[in-house]
Amino acid sequence: MNRRSFLKKSIGSILAFLGLSGGTYYYAREIEPTLLDIQQETLTSVKLSPEFNNFKIVQFSDTHIGFHYSLQQLEKLVQTINNQNPDIIVFTGDLVDAPNNYNWNTTLIRILGSLEAEYGKYWIYGNHDHGGYGTNIMRNVMDQSGFNLLQNQHTTIVKGEESFVLAGIDDVMLGNPNLGKTLQQADPSLFTILLAHEPDFALQTINYDVDVQLSGHSHGGQIRLPIIGHLYTPMYAQKYVKGKYQLNHLTLYVTKGIGTTRLPYRFLCKPDIYVYTLKVN
Repeated sequence: MNRRSFLKKSIGSILAFLGLSGGTYYYAREIEPTLLDIQQETLTSVKLSPEFNNFKIVQFSDTHIGFHYSLQQLEKLVQTINNQNPDIIVFTGDLVDAPNNYNWNTTLIRILGSLEAEYGKYWIYGNHDHGGYGTNIMRNVMDQSGFNLLQNQHTTIVKGEESFVLAGIDDVMLGNPNLGKTLQQADPSLFTILLAHEPDFALQTINYDVDVQLSGHSHGGQIRLPIIGHLYTPMYAQKYVKGKYQLNHLTLYVTKGIGTTRLPYRFLCKPDIYVYTLKVN
């Protein structure tokens, strides 16, 4: 850590401690984590055909159920997502905070199963999904919930006689991501969206024929302060933290996610979902 980063984090931590000691503490713990932004974005490309004009993709990520995020809250989130009338729903990792300690039950399957999208529901592993011996449990739960796993795989979304590619890699931290294998035999002339839990993986994605990468993992830092910005983000979410980035031909979107982890606070960093609408260029 260089001197600038050290000073930023040290001063930020002190200000955060002082600021969160009063009413702000209550807001950061009890109020802001329950708020939700719905980010509306338009994905435009000459590779898209008129068949996909106004086609809608909803992304949610990092629910971290079990760590200050309940199934009741998840049920409300599902209603919000369904109200967007998505054609596809994608989940970009970290469903449960601690899989080895979580009381897995059929209620979770029922709630996730009630998500509706005509062209399918897809998901990828996050680091928390693989952690705590959760790999197989997560696969079973998501299978029963009607989600399709993209683990170093791609699929072709077909509407009428036209199509685009939806791909997903394994988690970077605890999995075995292989983007070359993922895109093997994919048509590079088709519009291609990649699901990658860790946003900094975009530095590798730019070497491939991928148009858009959708990521989570960062939580946007969870706690952000004026001027200073975020105080901390995890490994592989240190360069790209939240929002939209343009990297040559690749557009990267990083959601701030839904739940919290490590600390049950959000400050100036409301949870969000993304609604992407495809448009023909």
